[in-house]
Amino acid sequence: QVQLVESGGELVQAGGSLRLSCTASQPTFSMYSRAWFRQAPGKEREFVAGIRWIGGSTYYADSVKGRFTISRDNAKNTQYLQMNSLRPEDTALYYCALRMGNAVPTQQSLYNYWGQGTQVTVSS
Repeated sequence: QVQLVESGGELVQAGGSLRLSCTASQPTFSMYSRAWFRQAPGKEREFVAGIRWIGGSTYYADSVKGRFTISRDNAKNTQYLQMNSLRPEDTALYYCALRMGNAVPTQQSLYNYWGQGTQVTVSS
């Protein structure tokens, strides 16, 4: 069973930056594609960004393209989400997710493991 622990969420002003981290408990972390999702109050959880474990191709939601960057460090079993030019509409609970295999789907039901979430709040 893979356990994921996120960190890095906090209150930030609009235009600021944050970096979220997600560390997995098992060294087989490198065999999974990774993603970040978020859920704002009253809204469904949505795909934010993903990265393939073979090749490292990245994918982003249109709403964050050009502002957010997903990356990974296999040696540290950790994935990151660098968030720049933050907006109030980015306020949400951010989750990391892992999926065995190389695909990076946007549907949350296709991911095998989830973190507990880290809160990002962007003030205007």
